[in-house]
Amino acid sequence: MAGWTPIRASGEGAFIAARGAIRFGRLDDELAFVEKAPRHLHLPLTLALWTGQRQGDLLRLAWSAYDGTNIALRQSKTGARVLIPVGRPLKAALDSTPKRSPLILVNSDDKPWTPDGFRSSWRKACKNAGIIGVTFSDLRGTAVTRLALAECTEAQIASITGHSLRDVRSILDSHYLHRDPALAEAAIQKLEARTNSPKRAPN
Repeated sequence: MAGWTPIRASGEGAFIAARGAIRFGRLDDELAFVEKAPRHLHLPLTLALWTGQRQGDLLRLAWSAYDGTNIALRQSKTGARVLIPVGRPLKAALDSTPKRSPLILVNSDDKPWTPDGFRSSWRKACKNAGIIGVTFSDLRGTAVTRLALAECTEAQIASITGHSLRDVRSILDSHYLHRDPALAEAAIQKLEARTNSPKRAPN
């Protein structure tokens, strides 16, 4: 994708997720996907990582939901309405995508995806990139953790992804944040910055 910008949410970045436990791999994993995957799968990846929405809602997302600044949608599972400010990398991806359908995401024939067709293509693309055990749905949790690593509050995260505060907290507490060494390093750096070390008395 022209102008592709990988997300660097932690020391190494990446978007890998294992079943039942969200984890980050290397930035190389994300770049490998973009290098190996067909171009029509680049935008779904970017949308997932920058909005934290479910596969079904993204596959149904119409161009009319995007006004150049925000994406407005109603989540099919919960009925929650979310208004998502569009980050620069996502805006660049959207604005450079030809509108060949009323829906934003289309397959290689410029037709709307079927859920099964998309899952099959995603699985094949991950395999070709050497990425194992990742479903598209895993990226929703990855988006939550990346927002947290960017120092967003739980309320801010929920306002973007549409999760309840309880669900956001559960994702962060149970699956990821306490395991990330980048957070520990950042915490010590903040502590050092706010701590006035006592000056040693001259000899």
